[in-house]
Amino acid sequence: MKTYVVGGAVRDELLGLAVKDRDWVVVGATPEQMLARGFQQVGRDFPVFLHPESHEEYALARTERKTAPGYTGFVVHASPEVSLEDDLLRRDLTINAIARDEAGQLIDPHDGRADIAARVMRHVSPAFAEDPVRILRVARFSARFADFSVAPETMALMREMVAAGEVDALVPERVWQELARGLMEDKPSRMFEVLRQCGALARLLPEVDALWGVPQRADYHPEIDTGVHVMMVIDMAARLGGALPARFAALTHDLGKAHTPADILPRHHGHEAKSVVLLEAVCERLKVPVDCRDVGRLTARFHGDMHRVADLRPETQLTLLERCDALRRPERFELILLACEADYRGRLGWEERDYAQATTWRAALAAVRAVDAGAIAAATTAASRGQAPAPAIAAAIGAARRDALRELKAASR
Repeated sequence: MKTYVVGGAVRDELLGLAVKDRDWVVVGATPEQMLARGFQQVGRDFPVFLHPESHEEYALARTERKTAPGYTGFVVHASPEVSLEDDLLRRDLTINAIARDEAGQLIDPHDGRADIAARVMRHVSPAFAEDPVRILRVARFSARFADFSVAPETMALMREMVAAGEVDALVPERVWQELARGLMEDKPSRMFEVLRQCGALARLLPEVDALWGVPQRADYHPEIDTGVHVMMVIDMAARLGGALPARFAALTHDLGKAHTPADILPRHHGHEAKSVVLLEAVCERLKVPVDCRDVGRLTARFHGDMHRVADLRPETQLTLLERCDALRRPERFELILLACEADYRGRLGWEERDYAQATTWRAALAAVRAVDAGAIAAATTAASRGQAPAPAIAAAIGAARRDALRELKAASR
């Protein structure tokens, strides 16, 4: 029985990156032997065990045989006779098919170290084509390792997989899982560029794929192309340290521009409402979490108004704050603000501009929240001898909040 550290831990160590998780392969053991040593079995499709002390994952060396379309159509064989080389052969990329033994020696049968040095992602074997999740993983790794390229033969294989319909067999939950992880990398645009290059983006996110080639006004968007703009926006959201809901909102805020009538281009009147409809379809199809859906919807609907805060009347400002539920959920409003800042600065030559609108909106929200709604309700009730209807109280509170915003706007002139 021998154990080896494999995959991402070895890769990241060779790249000089911090190793967060270690995965182990065990050669020459049976499930019964693992259980006898105190390991806890967690894998159903193949034997994976948790170490009794470190709780790191130990998987028995295994081989796989494709039996059906999609990423679940495999028969897994794990036995003491399966070698480390057999196990490494089934892995996706050469950079992930390196192992280190207990003495510290590297086992690298597919020249993963050479590909790390050359900054290339290359598939290990033709078996790569049997699992469509690997397309998503390559795209996600491209977002994480932005200085790596995809080997031409690997990109060609990915295109063949898309053409064969393998991507269509992916379940929504797994697609969202990989997309979400890629969005949280430092250069999320790389993920979408790779998916687009191999044709998978048109199958998984046609609403995003349709944005390339759609022109915008050069005075507001020097980059002109909407697809280019959206990639700049998600990278800016990453630069600003945005949480996942803000990054998802950055990705989906302009979906409606792909449906602008040709006769009014490059203007995009009414694209916000169209974006909301398309975003809802994406969320339904990919089972997007509620927090991402809500921040995405509000950003898509109101990002234009958020940019024009200085031109909005106090009444309109209050209405927007209320529709965003900013008074009760200021932390979510901050996510919307970050997505809007990413939209504003995600333009060619605008990357270092100050987004003063965020400061204005925060001041407006603070002014509204400073209004003592309880005191106003009590005064309104007292003035009506204890019989003030709820609409009257709400009207009095709304009037006070609008007055507060008027005072704030007057003071800022």
